[in-house]
Amino acid sequence: MFELEKGVEAMTPFSALPVLLILAIFLLTRWLRVLNEYERAVVFRLGRLLPHTKGPGIFLLLWPIDKMMKVSLRTVVLDVPPQDVITRDNVSVKVNAVVYFRVVDPNRAVVSVENYLYATSQLSQTTLRSVLGQADLDELLSEREKLNEKLQEIIDKHTDPWGIKVSMVEVKHVDLPQEMQRAMARQAEAEREKRAKIIHADGELQASKSLAAAAEVIAVNTVTLQLRYLQTLTEIATEKNSTIIFPLPIEMLKGLMEPKGS
Repeated sequence: MFELEKGVEAMTPFSALPVLLILAIFLLTRWLRVLNEYERAVVFRLGRLLPHTKGPGIFLLLWPIDKMMKVSLRTVVLDVPPQDVITRDNVSVKVNAVVYFRVVDPNRAVVSVENYLYATSQLSQTTLRSVLGQADLDELLSEREKLNEKLQEIIDKHTDPWGIKVSMVEVKHVDLPQEMQRAMARQAEAEREKRAKIIHADGELQASKSLAAAAEVIAVNTVTLQLRYLQTLTEIATEKNSTIIFPLPIEMLKGLMEPKGS
């Protein structure tokens, strides 16, 4: 009996090796972490934030006393849904936009705001309504670049305490009411008619100046008028008309009309 108990005690350390091995493998899988180049880990040790982020590559996380939150440093493209905006000249439009931003300080992005993606989205929507509501419809349609810069500046200023950098804001589409689209179409048509009348008037003015210059030349030299008559006859002849009636200068008939004895 004594020999049997001694044999069991001798086997106990060897039987614990698989358990220790499994425990070591489990701890290694929990402690060793790998992050991509564009990722950083914000680590809390016993609830306190560590000053430096972890990553990229492999690093040691002392689980369970360390807890990690992974943050991406890539640029995020945020689609702002259509917003109802009333412009300064009381026109109701729907406007949507796109915001480009990225995390520059992972610690502040995690600690300073609960959900930086949701917070940036809500801030973009309210800023879009506020800024575009201060602009006229013509400004909204023709000076979009200026409004984009103003939106980017305001949103970036408010997200800076969160460790967020807004690089670009672009207004994508402005949806006008049907009656406003018809009014703008009539306005554009009237503008085109106005330009057409101005061009026609300029043409008439230039033509009158040319005719006045031609009249002065004819008044000085009457032979030019006869040459014009001959040219007109040549042009009429090409039309193959059967009868041609054309006037003659009265000076050509003076020799026939004067008495022979005079």
